[in-house]
Order: sequence, then structure tokens, then C-alpha cells
Amino acid sequence: MTTIPTVHVEGVPDPVPPGLSVLDVREPTEWEHGHIDGAQHIPLGELGARVGEVPGGQVLVVCRIGGRSAQAVAWLGQQGHDVVNLGGGMLDWEAAGRPMVSETGRTPQVV
Repeated sequence: MTTIPTVHVEGVPDPVPPGLSVLDVREPTEWEHGHIDGAQHIPLGELGARVGEVPGGQVLVVCRIGGRSAQAVAWLGQQGHDVVNLGGGMLDWEAAGRPMVSETGRTPQVV
């Protein structure tokens, strides 16, 4: 069994450093309600077709709690990407008071 490289929110510098890209693999509705500013959005179900859009360099992959992002990290790692999973996902990010933005015009939240 392959170990998924994982970091928890405490291990992610605040603010996210310029050399670290963020990839959000949640569904569009989840993304619209709240996400990390500057993150790239590619839903997990579209990742295979859109893998060419994944940024180079180190990429932090996020979802709601860490399950979908772990799947994405396993697959992207096999494709040669330098990826790490955010364990606890956006729920832990929000609980830690880390900044988020929303596309809804409302206060950002994880749904």
C-alpha cells in the first residue's frame, strides 16, 4: 500500500508561500461557497482530462475532509507531480481560522 504524502493545516505556512500552489478538487458548489484564495479548481471527476492544468512545482491538494484529495494525490504522484494532501481538508482550514474567499457574495464557508 502506498503512503499518501499528507500535511495538516498546522504544517502549512500562513500565508501560503509563493512557491506552493493549491489545487482544490471539490465539486463546483463546494468551491463557490468557500475556498483558499489563489487556489486552482479542478473537480476530482475532471482531473484525468484536465491534468495538463495542474501547476508545476509543489502542489497542496485540498477537498472537504481529505479523502478526495488523497485520491488525487495518489494519482497525481503516479503521474510525476510533486503533491501533498491536506489532511482534515477545508474543514480543518476553516476551523483554524485560515482565510478563505467565496464566489457567492456571502461570508466564505465550507459546505
